[in-house]
Amino acid sequence: MPGTRKGLVYKRVLLKLSGEALLGEKTFGIDRDFTDYLASEIGEVQRLGLEIGIVVGGGNIFRGVSDNASGMDRISADHMGMLATVINALALMDALERASVFTRVLSAIEMREVCEPFIRRRAIRHMEKGRVAIFAAGTGNPYFSTDTAAALRAMEVKAEIILKATKVDGIYDADPLKNPKAKRFDQLTYLEVLQKGLRVMDTTAISLCMDNHLPIIVYDLKRKGNLRRIVHGEQIGTLVKE
Repeated sequence: MPGTRKGLVYKRVLLKLSGEALLGEKTFGIDRDFTDYLASEIGEVQRLGLEIGIVVGGGNIFRGVSDNASGMDRISADHMGMLATVINALALMDALERASVFTRVLSAIEMREVCEPFIRRRAIRHMEKGRVAIFAAGTGNPYFSTDTAAALRAMEVKAEIILKATKVDGIYDADPLKNPKAKRFDQLTYLEVLQKGLRVMDTTAISLCMDNHLPIIVYDLKRKGNLRRIVHGEQIGTLVKE
């Protein structure tokens, strides 16, 4: 059951994890040690009473717009990418439940033998009961990214903010892993993200967030305790809002 929410500045959040986040130190697939680390970070804030929904990508296994999909029918490739997100969601669920965090996987593509179908009211009820809800298979439609799925699910379950977990500590004007002179932003507007072409989330996701006044925080998921600091109101990473 959820805790008392003492000291938390949010009641309900949507955490967006890329499939690449589950790679950890590997070059393909899922790093169990890193999923265990993610589970400990998520479990820490869940036990404080935070209601959490998660959208996870599938890029560590297959992406519909990747080089591996070159020459394939786009719709078939996107469906393969959606199935990759289900694999990741099940792996994350396993890690969370081994960390004693009650979890449900809800898929936009129906596959009742392995997870629940996504039903908005059921998802909200799971979170109200203190369960982490993992939303798999993107939006269930081709041509839409898991960034867009994150924005859509966040609005459907009435999350107050999207927390975009990445391998860098915010949004930069260039790739900081390649350019040591890259400038980090503390705060941006949605229009600035779009006008500057900053690749924090795709343009459809940013536009959805802008139209529905849904803020985004981009932060470094590898720094232990960052998630806890954010939900307690500390200024971590880059905030995108109006």
